Amino acid sequence: MNSTSAPSRASVLLAFAAVYIIWGSTYLGIRFAIDSMPPLLMAGTRYALAGALLYGFMRWRGEPAPTTAGWRKALIIGICLLAFGNGGVTLGEQYIPSGLAALLAATVPMFLALLGWWSGTAARPTLWVAIGLLCGLAGVYLLARTSEANHVALPGHETLGVSLVLIAAFLWAIGSLYSKKNQPSPSPFLSGGMQMLCGGLLMLVVGLLRGEAAGFELAQVTPKSWLAYGYLVSVGSIVAFTAYIWLLRVVEPALAGTYAFVNPVVAVLLGWAFAGEALNPQMLLGASLIVAAVALVVLGGRKANS
Repeated sequence: MNSTSAPSRASVLLAFAAVYIIWGSTYLGIRFAIDSMPPLLMAGTRYALAGALLYGFMRWRGEPAPTTAGWRKALIIGICLLAFGNGGVTLGEQYIPSGLAALLAATVPMFLALLGWWSGTAARPTLWVAIGLLCGLAGVYLLARTSEANHVALPGHETLGVSLVLIAAFLWAIGSLYSKKNQPSPSPFLSGGMQMLCGGLLMLVVGLLRGEAAGFELAQVTPKSWLAYGYLVSVGSIVAFTAYIWLLRVVEPALAGTYAFVNPVVAVLLGWAFAGEALNPQMLLGASLIVAAVALVVLGGRKANS
């Protein structure tokens, strides 16, 4: 993927496939990983390790060392996307069901469209894009209503959970827009490694401050959790996160953000296929609305750019 020339259609499609399908599968991966791992320590070490591997590989391949300004940009993006974005959702799911968290996280494309227009980063959303965003939110709502994950670790704090996830979605959008104009490195791969390193280390520190290491022993981690963790580090972080960072450089932010609509569909289908979760007509209707939403955002975005 070369960010200095017009990207090929195949590159864009592969990147969207990675963000749509792989990030959708990480819902199941995270569920398996945190069965026996503390949430923020898992997420923090996941991204820090992935970032270190990607950064080290790209430097070994000959990419020049980033500047101090580049690291500063990577820190800002890592804080917004990972520490607050991913970490906020992780903490929020202690207080609210995962279905509700998915619905709230689906506000990301709306924040991207509105903030992108307001900041001048993207064109004004067309009517079709607006309709598509609303269809996507409706589709995620139908999926969220069918969620069987009604039990939470810390009940009685729903407002806190909702607030955490909405703040996470808002800051994820801000970080995404910031990264479009403020690239830590010309290479999206080196940039991705830098951002994962910064965000992952910050999440790790927060997890330690929250006391997640107290009483935790590596011996208690199950083989299933280790397999899920390895998948999250290698495929979920190195491949999918880098694909998202690259997409932010070459497509409209609202289009890149449609992953937030599609991921719950992928998660539902994988849960049905591999975890024995129910699949009913309401969920299929929600999935259909989301497919229509993505089509509307794509077509509406083309009209805005023509």
